[in-house]
Amino acid sequence: MGVFDEMLKEGESLFKNEIALDFSFQPKVVPYREAHQKQIASCVKPLFAERNGKNMLIYGKPGLGKTVATKHVLWELENYDEVDTFYVNCWQKNSSYKIILEMCEHFDYRLTHNKKTDELFRIVRDRFNKKGAVFVFDEVDKLEDLDVLYMVLEEIYRKSIVMVTNYKSWYDDLDTRLKSRLIAEVMEFQPYTFEELKGVLRERMQYAFVEGIWSEDAFNEVAQKAAELEDVRIGLYLLKEATTIAEDKSQRKVTLDDAREALAKLGHYTIHEESCLSDDEKQILDLVKADQMKIGELFKDYQDHGGKSAYKTFQRRIKKLEQSKFISVSKTEGGSEGNTTLIGLREVTKKLTEF
Repeated sequence: MGVFDEMLKEGESLFKNEIALDFSFQPKVVPYREAHQKQIASCVKPLFAERNGKNMLIYGKPGLGKTVATKHVLWELENYDEVDTFYVNCWQKNSSYKIILEMCEHFDYRLTHNKKTDELFRIVRDRFNKKGAVFVFDEVDKLEDLDVLYMVLEEIYRKSIVMVTNYKSWYDDLDTRLKSRLIAEVMEFQPYTFEELKGVLRERMQYAFVEGIWSEDAFNEVAQKAAELEDVRIGLYLLKEATTIAEDKSQRKVTLDDAREALAKLGHYTIHEESCLSDDEKQILDLVKADQMKIGELFKDYQDHGGKSAYKTFQRRIKKLEQSKFISVSKTEGGSEGNTTLIGLREVTKKLTEF
């Protein structure tokens, strides 16, 4: 084979469907999450008998397929006229008013100007009550108020409410009255095993790439990093980045060197865009970007810059920024100052907004 046979010609691409590498892409099958989908479906099933469905809390670390598996159930429900479905991501729509506006959009109702939250909900309530309804509140812990949950619980006759979060503590800390009304089944998404994670990535590769372009050692390098960080999104990003690197070199194969170059580009990694953070969380993150510091010093700096939250609230903000992979929290024991908690940027701050 000549050297030119190994090079891509003008107009050729290693990609077959680049969108398949977006974490939001909905494959025909969600591997290794079949049991989870069946459990979600069992909560919805009573709606088909014109009875009230069950509510569910789904939790687990980021990048474990919670959203994809839940959306897959919603996708299947589109084949049935007996049940309506409503999905909202509470990162983008973080108040009851914004979510109810989204419900109006769901029913193509446009006359929302100058109408109050309660008035708009009465309009969508009557439409949802024509049949059973499944409500999915993804990233539910980002809600600034819980009025919409009370409204759905009290005024929608036949429904299932599915709440998706990274933090089970959000549900544990709910007001007792709301928890007693929800009576939600709780389902945890455990991290993929290494072999399962490889299976998920291989399945996406079938959609995304021309067959046979990835060398096995390059693929294993990517899978190992994704498994190390327990996040499929990192694997998807690296697959896309390494293939782009190979394509830019006009190669027909993705090599180990390409995978390692992609890993070097990974830099710092965050799951969400900073635009999705609350103003308080943005302020804390900006202070952390300036320098690593002890948590006590960071709180004082936060107050000096106008921060209003009490220390316990501040600690919760720190915990969420850590769990969302914006910052790292490390603890040292002993020394002249005793135990110390250090806050800094995560090793991994390139924003992967498509994931």
